[in-house]
Amino acid sequence: MVLSDGLRYDTAVTSMGYLGHLVEKKLASLYKVIGELPSISRPMYETVHTGLTASEHGVVSNLVVRRSTQPNVFLSAIEAGKTTGAAAYYWFSELYNHAPFDRINDREVDDVSNLIQHGRFYTQDDYPDIELFSTGAMLVRKYHPDYQLIHPMGMDNIGQKHGAESAEYHLQAVRQDMWMAGLIGEWLNQGYIILVTGDHGMNAFGHHGGTTPDVREVPLFLISPDRLGKGDTKEVISQLQIAPTICKLLGINIPLSMKQPPMS
Repeated sequence: MVLSDGLRYDTAVTSMGYLGHLVEKKLASLYKVIGELPSISRPMYETVHTGLTASEHGVVSNLVVRRSTQPNVFLSAIEAGKTTGAAAYYWFSELYNHAPFDRINDREVDDVSNLIQHGRFYTQDDYPDIELFSTGAMLVRKYHPDYQLIHPMGMDNIGQKHGAESAEYHLQAVRQDMWMAGLIGEWLNQGYIILVTGDHGMNAFGHHGGTTPDVREVPLFLISPDRLGKGDTKEVISQLQIAPTICKLLGINIPLSMKQPPMS
């Protein structure tokens, strides 16, 4: 799963040309996701991986620094004997490995006792997306995790600096699409199902955290190795469906706490 931080729906549809090509040729499926509230990062990282709202999982703001206390995708995968990996912002390490984050010890981990077994974590919001995608692709080649998270921060970082209506924000979407285009074929040939989504969107002022569609609506592109997609489905789904859908795709038990049904 590529979780592009701060990627709003309409920008993905208009500026990500390669993903758009796959949708147009029905080699991928596109859905609109209604994100949960508050539309900020750490709570939504937990929502995406637990299928729970902020009031249920308790990570109610970016200031809550602790490990997840709920059944989540990483835990369920490990319990089922699967392997996990992540190239992601350090808040993921704090949620699923260790909190608080140790910039030296926790930066690179290969430890089967962790929920994120093969992790590479960055701490700076302006960490280059191209380096992050390369790191995630390295983990795929080297360890072949059953569940691999790739979490670039570029859309969020540039959106907060320039706003979501800026040329810079849209150009970053083009760049992310280009970098993914060079990797998607390789991942499909290895048998991976690929999901590309966002945790939240971004408004014209460079903010998120509110309730309007520009900060709540994010895309979900689903690409499978059989290359059979539905194109633009026009379907609207809940962000709470993502976690059980990942469990379903991994062929593992869906925790009872994930009350929303997986996607069909």
